[in-house]
Amino acid sequence: MAFMAKLPQLALNTSLLPTGSRVAVAVSGGADSTALLLALQEQKHALGIGLSAVHLHHGIRGEEADGDRQFVRNLCESFDIPLYLPEADVPAQAARDRETLEEAARNARKEVFQGLLSRKEADLIATAHTEDDQAETVLLKLIRGAWLEGLGAIHPRVEMPPGALVRPILHVQRAEIEAFLRARGQGWREDSTNASHEYTRNRVRHTLMPLLRDFNPQIAGTLACLSELAREEAERTEREVERLLPQLLLPGKPVRGGGRAVGEEQSVSIEVERLRTLDLPTRRRVLRAAARSLGVRMSAAETMRLLRLCGLQPETAVHDLTVSAKPGAKLMLPSGLVAERSARELRLVRRA
Repeated sequence: MAFMAKLPQLALNTSLLPTGSRVAVAVSGGADSTALLLALQEQKHALGIGLSAVHLHHGIRGEEADGDRQFVRNLCESFDIPLYLPEADVPAQAARDRETLEEAARNARKEVFQGLLSRKEADLIATAHTEDDQAETVLLKLIRGAWLEGLGAIHPRVEMPPGALVRPILHVQRAEIEAFLRARGQGWREDSTNASHEYTRNRVRHTLMPLLRDFNPQIAGTLACLSELAREEAERTEREVERLLPQLLLPGKPVRGGGRAVGEEQSVSIEVERLRTLDLPTRRRVLRAAARSLGVRMSAAETMRLLRLCGLQPETAVHDLTVSAKPGAKLMLPSGLVAERSARELRLVRRA
């Protein structure tokens, strides 16, 4: 026991792991998830949690994936940890739903996690995202042009009623993970696809991050801090928008003689003069929230075009001369919305 006390420990975010919780760890066999499982195994009595593991065979990578599954099975047997071993045909799912393999795999995992929670086999699903994952995700969001909430990147806790998904080592660096495992003589599996430059995340990990470390050796922590600040700022402004939205959104469209007509099509309207009283960041968020109420997510460019349609585009912005602010103007957006400008209102209609 004295020897064990000297081993490096993983500083788990225990606030995500309430006493009495049944925690199922998503274990791929890689270093991060192996370390998370061992750390929780060592601390489960102190935390007062139940522990199990889940490993999804995605139907990809053939014998290598079979080896991953056997590794996780052996690991869990050695510590007497209950293990769930679901399978999915991700290539078939990707073809059926017209998704990339990454999207299909992510959706398959989500379905498995939701099933465990719904069947009451766990209260929490714990995944092994680390500070390095967070930093890479922030960079990917920046590259793709994310909104502020997008820069929040990976959240420590995501609600998945009747439970939640948690990331207890989101603040831990990969170097700490490997030191933790080596001190215990514990091996792990390496996914051969992690070395492929076919995937954008791998290029960020193996090419961009090393370059940025030349400018700032602590870049991973800096980007992780940025994500936390962005997440907190976004949550604050979203609460304000949620308060405003019921006062601003109008159903359907006005009819002669008063009142409003609500047809079969999904639509909402906003009075342009009410929008004009708001500051620019709030205008943008209200428009995006209005689109979300119809089940549509708008890009920054689409939001700017809506502001132009309302005659509320800031003077410093590049004007899109193809968008008119005159009553009767109509705009079709790639996201699936039709925007119509009347003398008083902006109306958003979701296309079938």
